[in-house]
Amino acid sequence: MRLRPIDLAREHGLSTQAVRNYEEAGILPPAERSPHGYRVYAPRHAAALRTFLALIPAHGHATAGAIMRAVNGGAAEEALRLIDESHAELAGDRNTLEAVELALRDLAPPRELEPGVTFIGPLARRLGIRPATLRKWERAGLIVPRRDPRTGYRVYTSADVRDVLLAHQLRRGGHGLEQIARVLERVRAAGGPEPLQATLREWRDRLTARGLAMLAGAALLGTYLETRR
Repeated sequence: MRLRPIDLAREHGLSTQAVRNYEEAGILPPAERSPHGYRVYAPRHAAALRTFLALIPAHGHATAGAIMRAVNGGAAEEALRLIDESHAELAGDRNTLEAVELALRDLAPPRELEPGVTFIGPLARRLGIRPATLRKWERAGLIVPRRDPRTGYRVYTSADVRDVLLAHQLRRGGHGLEQIARVLERVRAAGGPEPLQATLREWRDRLTARGLAMLAGAALLGTYLETRR
């Protein structure tokens, strides 16, 4: 079956230029040429395009392209390595989400988050850590306590204490400072742990959607690999 660029493009609402660009990028196998120099595609090109577009929501545009280039170049092992990395990333995101949900459930009781301020020494003793650890977290951007204009001492508000407690929970779970900083940004943007619940649900929904996209992409990729044997 001979297919034109427009035949591939119409199926997915793409432009013919996009199809040509994908071929030039190695996402589609090289097309044959008609006696007049026009591109001629076959069903395997249509399968390659369907596979690539299915891989994008699962792995992202760049990784999906790299997977297809590897497959078309006969480097199936490289394609599988890229897929493994995406699965590992998804698993890590799931673990982080679960850790955040657990940390929020175990966050200090309401009485500990009553309005008020504290200082670095009492706060460090309360958590059983060194003041130097709190200063390290501050340098990493996890917490930003204000300074008392008169003494220059760090002053931790109830919101700061909440962030410190959450960071402490996540650090005990083995999570890195960059990860924790992103979580705390979410907490602050949401206005606290309670409003964050909606954000966490959206986060979980996105992870689920990505997992399902990986299944769909893997099915098409498996079929496409069979056509190349």
